[in-house]
Amino acid sequence: MPTIVLETVVAVPVARCFDLARDIDVHCAGNTATGEKAVAGVMSGRVKGGDTVTFEATHFGVRQRLTSRITEFDPPHRFTDEMVAGAFASLRHIHEFEPHPAGTLMRDTLSFVAPLGILGTIAEKLFLESYMRRFLLSRNAHLKAFAQSQPL
Repeated sequence: MPTIVLETVVAVPVARCFDLARDIDVHCAGNTATGEKAVAGVMSGRVKGGDTVTFEATHFGVRQRLTSRITEFDPPHRFTDEMVAGAFASLRHIHEFEPHPAGTLMRDTLSFVAPLGILGTIAEKLFLESYMRRFLLSRNAHLKAFAQSQPL
């Protein structure tokens, strides 16, 4: 199971960073390359514990849907979303936020398992892990730029 851990320093208070990271509109605005949009569940605003959201996006030339549920919610420090339906065999994304001298240290821990058994394992190694890392890096860069461009 690949696990990607990214740390991003964002020059805003922890609570602000936490709120932006769980904002559906900010999420979709940061994923324009994939045409990502919310199509079911919470479709706008901020998710909270127990909420579900279904995103539709194009990855690898295929339009697909992924539904996640917020399974852990500890504002403003942590929330976790887990796939309940979608292309992966499993996907879990832990979002953590802690004070940092420059504002907030945002830590993403993404663990996933590709479908299709051994073929999925090969895909993880060949391209999927690097693709998911780039996707998260792009998302975080957008969130950081958006957060830091807004008045506090």
